[in-house]
Amino acid sequence: MPFKAIGKFARGKRPMMAPEAILPEVKPVYDIVMNEIKKRASIRKYSDVGVSAHLVNMVLEAARYAPSEGDSQPWEFVVVRDPELKQHIVEAAYQQKWMLQAPVFIIACNNVRISRAIYGERGERLYGIQSVAAATQNMLIAAEALGLGTCWVGSFSEPHVSALLHLPEWIRPAAIITLGWPAERPAQREPHKLDDIVHYERYGETPLHRKVVREKTALL
Repeated sequence: MPFKAIGKFARGKRPMMAPEAILPEVKPVYDIVMNEIKKRASIRKYSDVGVSAHLVNMVLEAARYAPSEGDSQPWEFVVVRDPELKQHIVEAAYQQKWMLQAPVFIIACNNVRISRAIYGERGERLYGIQSVAAATQNMLIAAEALGLGTCWVGSFSEPHVSALLHLPEWIRPAAIITLGWPAERPAQREPHKLDDIVHYERYGETPLHRKVVREKTALL
């Protein structure tokens, strides 16, 4: 049943208001949200202070409200604290030893049985991954708001991690999130400017693209 929403409840429509009328009310909220988004960084150094189950659940709660194709919600999560199991996961993540500093790993998984049943091959190959990625980002921002640090780890052996966690064949690990209290924060990165990444109506060259072309041409 392609393109059919499967959510339990229909989404309620919000009354429309003129932008000028709502901006003073929503701008403070926007600023708070944007501040957490901008502060988020990939933390690779953690303190030895533990993270309570309550805080972990608060982070996971944010994942539940992520968008998903057709409201399919194909995500599942495995929380790992056991030191020995974490060691094996690090081995599966190509020996990224820094990960062991984090007291908690959250493995975000894609239930491909759900994605495949609704959308076929494209659901399995793309839509499920998109949904899990959205849920992962929600968790990163929620953790940041709580003062916790995270790192989204995507480089790992999927078969190895699946075997370690006893995942059935329809549950595929998509990301490993390290979670803990930051011992050190990297310098805030400077993202590309909007003019370098945004196109209107049609794709066109941006200042960044022209700069790259000039630099490559100069090397010839």
